[in-house]
Amino acid sequence: MTGLEEHGLDLSDGLEDVPVLCRGPTFPKFKYCTDNVPGPGCSVSPSEVTLPGCSCLTRSCRPESCSCLQTYGQAFDSTGTLLNLGRLDSDYCSPVFECNALCSCGDSCSNRVVQRGLRLRLEVCSTGNKGWGVRTLEEIPRGTFVCEYAGEVISFAEAKRRQLSQTAEEMNYIIAVREHAGAGAITETFVDPALEGNVGRFLNHSCQPNLLMLPVRVHSVIPRLALFAGHDINAQEELTFDYSGGYRTRQPAEHTAAAHVVTTPGAQRKVCHCGANNCAHFLPLDLSILS
Repeated sequence: MTGLEEHGLDLSDGLEDVPVLCRGPTFPKFKYCTDNVPGPGCSVSPSEVTLPGCSCLTRSCRPESCSCLQTYGQAFDSTGTLLNLGRLDSDYCSPVFECNALCSCGDSCSNRVVQRGLRLRLEVCSTGNKGWGVRTLEEIPRGTFVCEYAGEVISFAEAKRRQLSQTAEEMNYIIAVREHAGAGAITETFVDPALEGNVGRFLNHSCQPNLLMLPVRVHSVIPRLALFAGHDINAQEELTFDYSGGYRTRQPAEHTAAAHVVTTPGAQRKVCHCGANNCAHFLPLDLSILS
């Protein structure tokens, strides 16, 4: 943490292995959490271990012998980089499962990525007309895990209550992830980092983002909303993702085995200031949470 004082405040207050820097005359008020926490209506604790583990005794799991990789597929290479980024150009998004607390493999297993937490130097900073934002202080290679979008896991009813109680001036942070598993089955997860959250709560929307969000399951059936670099990212570049769940020109999948990520920024359309060539001029809007 050398020179932390000259760079700014650590918003995580030491909870992250790498400080989350923030510079400014005022600092946002919220409770920092590194992982999802149970909120109103959450029926399963996000920290509860509910998935089976593998019996691998090797330093890192191998597809030919690991029950986790054989059951769920291999999502990361030996360096922990996300595989099959080409799938971003399709409507399909393969499910991602990591080894968990019940697995016999070591902490250095390449199938343990998101659970290791923040590893990059990020800074929360003012972006002018977009308010707070996040930029990286180092280069990020394509496929690298960047951070989670962590917060309170709440029920649909609570998400609706919170949305309806907000004024037009208040910021909304609720993310709804809908996973379509086929045969009409849909799993919904609602995460709100407004009161308790991590650095992900400060990420801005872009119609041409450099991050993509994927639900990743580690110990619990409740997914972690993990953000990965969609392409190589330069130091000092602002980090963004598409609030509608798309990536570049690809639209979020509606009826496939995919994660449909949407936000609910209120009944009023809010102007988008991302500046992308393909800017839609308004932030994505999902009214289903209000129905």
